[in-house]
Amino acid sequence: MQIRYKALLVHLLTATGAVLSMLAMLAAVHGQWSLMFLWLVFAFVVDGVDGPLARRYHVKKNWPEYDGVLMDLIIDYLTYVFIPAFALFESGLLSGWAGWLAIILIVYGSVVYFADSRMKTTDNSFAGFPGCWNMVVIVLFATKPHGIVILAIVVALTAAMFTNIKFIHPVRTERWRSISLPVAVAWVVFAAWAAWVDFHPASWAIWGLVGTSVWLLLAGAAQQIWPARR
Repeated sequence: MQIRYKALLVHLLTATGAVLSMLAMLAAVHGQWSLMFLWLVFAFVVDGVDGPLARRYHVKKNWPEYDGVLMDLIIDYLTYVFIPAFALFESGLLSGWAGWLAIILIVYGSVVYFADSRMKTTDNSFAGFPGCWNMVVIVLFATKPHGIVILAIVVALTAAMFTNIKFIHPVRTERWRSISLPVAVAWVVFAAWAAWVDFHPASWAIWGLVGTSVWLLLAGAAQQIWPARR
């Protein structure tokens, strides 16, 4: 197959995220939260795979008619931000004035962040929390902390979007990638497992999900505290 058509197939793979986001939204509307998260995990996997494929087949050069970056951002906003925010509010996990405040902060802060041309660092990490609310909200569903704790987490992470705190990209950030990439794969497994068992509190998936999330959340800041040796 010519490389041009391989590049097209990568674009079409990215576009499947829109279908997955619709399936997740339909599940959310019916209160099927575990099913919603399973669709979001599938979308997360697609998002993790299409980037390396896009770089391998040079999609900007070989199929420039489609803007893969724009397509990816649209889908990411749906799957990373909009649907998780909806679930956080509609599930009752955070309702009332606190729920309204949380979803406004999430959707408003994230759309501003996604449009920021300074969101990437020189080592392909993110400058500020990259709006991965799907990863945050699934942990909240799994652990069910008090509403005040949830609101504090939302406020803190929204504020962190507009800082210089680094958050790693588990595929593209080279430093510690030998650890971060397997941790990200494990996160996918634990997230799917936790959703599959309907977030049963006795499941080991909950602990695995929390542990891998802590690494992915804090590894970038740790790299800033301990700079690489030259």
